[in-house]
Amino acid sequence: MFKSLSKNAPILLMALVAGVYINPVQAQTTTNELMEQIEQYGQEGQKKTIGQVTNVNQLRDVSPTDWAYEALRSLVDRYGCISGFPNQTYRGNQPLSRYEFAAGLNSCLNQIERLIASQGSVGQEDLEKISRLSQEFEAELTGIAGRVDELESRTALLEDSQFSTTTKLTGEAIFGVASVITGSNEELVEDTGDDDIDEVPVFGYRTRLELETSFTGEDLLFTRLSTGNFPEFGETTSTFQGELSFGEPSDSDIVLEVLLYDFPLGDKTNILIGPAGVAADDIADTVNALDGDGGSGAISAFGTRSPIYLPPGEAGLGITHRFNDKIEFSAGYLAGEASDPSDDAGLFDGTYSAIGQLLVTPIESLDIAFTYTHSIGQSDTATGSDLANIRSFATPEDQANPLDPEVFIGDIGTVSDAYNLQFSWALSDRIILGGWGGYQAVSTFDSFVADGVAVGQGTQDIFNWAATLAFPDLGKEGSLGGIVVGMEPWVGSSTIDIEGFDEDNDTSFHAEVFYQYQLNDNIAITPGVVYISNPDNNSDNDDLVIGALRTTFSF
Repeated sequence: MFKSLSKNAPILLMALVAGVYINPVQAQTTTNELMEQIEQYGQEGQKKTIGQVTNVNQLRDVSPTDWAYEALRSLVDRYGCISGFPNQTYRGNQPLSRYEFAAGLNSCLNQIERLIASQGSVGQEDLEKISRLSQEFEAELTGIAGRVDELESRTALLEDSQFSTTTKLTGEAIFGVASVITGSNEELVEDTGDDDIDEVPVFGYRTRLELETSFTGEDLLFTRLSTGNFPEFGETTSTFQGELSFGEPSDSDIVLEVLLYDFPLGDKTNILIGPAGVAADDIADTVNALDGDGGSGAISAFGTRSPIYLPPGEAGLGITHRFNDKIEFSAGYLAGEASDPSDDAGLFDGTYSAIGQLLVTPIESLDIAFTYTHSIGQSDTATGSDLANIRSFATPEDQANPLDPEVFIGDIGTVSDAYNLQFSWALSDRIILGGWGGYQAVSTFDSFVADGVAVGQGTQDIFNWAATLAFPDLGKEGSLGGIVVGMEPWVGSSTIDIEGFDEDNDTSFHAEVFYQYQLNDNIAITPGVVYISNPDNNSDNDDLVIGALRTTFSF
């Protein structure tokens, strides 16, 4: 174990032998760091090592041009106290503490003692150097012994009280306070006789328990149980715009929200398969520094991720292949009615979405993604204008009220093709610029009934865009500030032959600002405001402002 902790130790050992002085640094280890080391030791203990290196050329990342090559070669040839990582690398640039150096030194000393006992071939000069090094690092070697004893004690305690040998339990609870601060929508007049939106503060919650199970150390069986009662504001505001990201209107019923299994296929490919709750963002990277899935990051659904990742899914299959450090390709299939055995449903005959994404990282600080989705019956994203979510107008025939019919009676089938370009660019450690632009072509592939009149096939051209700014560690390590500006999905043109469904008449802007303050490792408080101009792309509506205060507890 000492060898695996100190890959740079032999290099520094040779530096000391050559007379180079290394300034001592006082090492302080917190309880959290010790716990992390326990986990690291456990992981390292499960991995196979290549054992003793007999020739320095066995190490793939060590070459004759390296400044310490001769030092390594000498230690291997003369003393044989060098070992490598499982992939035959040495990682000579890895940082080293004095404790780690002491551990590596101890390993080499033990090996040299064995050589003396077996061969007696170590020279007097080497013995004097060994004696001097042993005296100089006597305190560190003593500290190592006590430190290892403490870690072994903590490891034994964890083993006795652990939840499972294969499963890690995590959880998240959100307490949210939110309210419409101001706004109006003329569509409310038909229901209430007044276009003013109710400005009533609400207090609700969303809770998730997640089980992360691994059988090999590289795979993941992910299970999420979820419940909550935090409302979606769309029913109050009469628009999808400005919807909050942590809404969970499940009336406190506990549901299995996600069940999936992710496993590697070779060194560069991962396969994902799941019968419940699989979404596009499980398969493809959303390339947004503000994406915290509602528990952190942006407070609005639109600010969390591009709408191209938001069509509903249920069962799914995905594959991700990394060609190299700069190019990654993801593809997947999401069925919306996979468990329904009736006609026009099931895994392949019902609604579905297929996604493909190419992620390019030309430089370490910049990610660029090109995303395409093809959907049947899953064109709505629950963001943007009502017209951009045309399926939301449909009412099943057995639920329609002939005295007060919805616009569409019966389901409306759609086929859509969406295209998206997004990027995230870390300008520095404290500023990340991002954004996306998207286009969606939606066609109604079957006639439907509107106000008792059959309407033929039609098309919609839907657009959206956003620009984001993220400020990691703003004010405190772990905190996050964020700004989102853009336009949620709107219908730019339409050939649907019915009055009022041609296109959105006015421009509507989305603006959002929030600050996630990290109280400690487990608690974060996030105040934020979402502003929507001309709600539902209608200039007759007063601007909409929603304020929210999210408190997230995680463990």
